Amino acid sequence: MSDRLEVTRTIPAAASDIFAVLTDPQGHVAIDASGMLMSADGARVRSVGDQFVVHMDREALGDLPMGEYDVTVTITDFEPDTSIAWTILGTVRPPIGHVYGYSLQPQGDSTLVTSFYDWSQIAPEWRDAGIFPVISEANLKGTLGILDRTVRRGYPQASPR
Repeated sequence: MSDRLEVTRTIPAAASDIFAVLTDPQGHVAIDASGMLMSADGARVRSVGDQFVVHMDREALGDLPMGEYDVTVTITDFEPDTSIAWTILGTVRPPIGHVYGYSLQPQGDSTLVTSFYDWSQIAPEWRDAGIFPVISEANLKGTLGILDRTVRRGYPQASPR
């Protein structure tokens, strides 16, 4: 089994409009298909190292009784209108080390969007726990569908860059 999930979807929108959603902490909440992201605090990210806080509720997955908790998202890759990736730091130690991200490839009036979830570099304690992947390929596909709908509804205009 691979240590990475990756899904793609062509979205009929400019890469810049899609990237506007992905750089907004509230955009992450708006497109989440897992049901865990409840709200976020922080400014739009603009570079590697930028951070924001996401208020989570693990009960949505029904797998662990973690209830509500916060994580800090730290941007690890940032190329405007091309790619964005991040890792999270929550309440558990050592930090888990999994990475989420997107790559965007313009294709005429559309953009091929790839969403990934990579746990290849997780701490040994978490690998031994056998809990990965935490989210499913279906969650990633669902999130891309919600991203498509969100961009078509004009989300970047509601949340200017």
